[in-house]
Parts: sequence; C-alpha cells; structure tokens
Amino acid sequence: MKRKIAAIEKGLARHKGLPAMGVLAALGGREQAAICGAVLAARSARIPVILDGFICTAAASALYAADPTLLDHCLVGHCSAEPGHRKLLAALNKRAVLEFDMRLGEGSGAALALGIVRAALECHNGMATFGEAGVSEA
Repeated sequence: MKRKIAAIEKGLARHKGLPAMGVLAALGGREQAAICGAVLAARSARIPVILDGFICTAAASALYAADPTLLDHCLVGHCSAEPGHRKLLAALNKRAVLEFDMRLGEGSGAALALGIVRAALECHNGMATFGEAGVSEA
C-alpha cells in the first residue's frame, strides 16, 4: 500500500496545477476516461447512474473534483473491500447502497443495488397517503 501511495503522490506532484480532467488524462487509463464520459452523457440525458466498485468510483472522482454537482445523479452500488473505497466515498459525500465488502467485480455490486433501488421506488410510488389509506393523523 505504501508503494501505491508513493506512486500516486509522485504522479500528482508531477502534474500539479492541471485541472481534474487533465490529471485524469495524465494518470488514468482509457477505461477511466470512458467511465467519466458515460457518467457525463448519462447526466446530460437525465439518466441515473450506479457507480460500481473502487475503480469506477475513483474514475468518477475526477468529475467531482471538476464540479461536485456532476455526480448528483449517481448512486454508489456498494462499498468494496478495497481499503481506500470507504475514504473515497466520504470525500465524495456518497454512501453506498450496500456494504458487503465484495471484491467480485463484473458489476455485481451495481446489479445487486439496482434491485434494492427499484424496490424502493416501487414502495415510494405505490405508497398511499394517510388520507388515501384512511389513517387518522390525530
């Protein structure tokens, strides 16, 4: 872990002063840039996004650094077992739908969280008001 931290700190120092997207271009991979592009396209189309896992969340953090509102349409499917994921979520002011310490990958956290999000929406949209249900508020 110390080696990873040192490598990241060295890379950030080397590209200090670049905007968030410039740092992503210098240090991130194409897949991370693609994630950012997909998140931005979804925001533009008013489509909610479920971020899945540490790498996906790390990629999206570049958008947050550019403008925190760019992740307003995003949920986090799960908090992975990666040591830095919980800290990253705190920095992004995000809470995970699930906290199972998974490391499975393949979008498994988002797939599980989606069922819960859909169920929550069904409950919300199908819930009767007190008046509709004949419940006294006294």
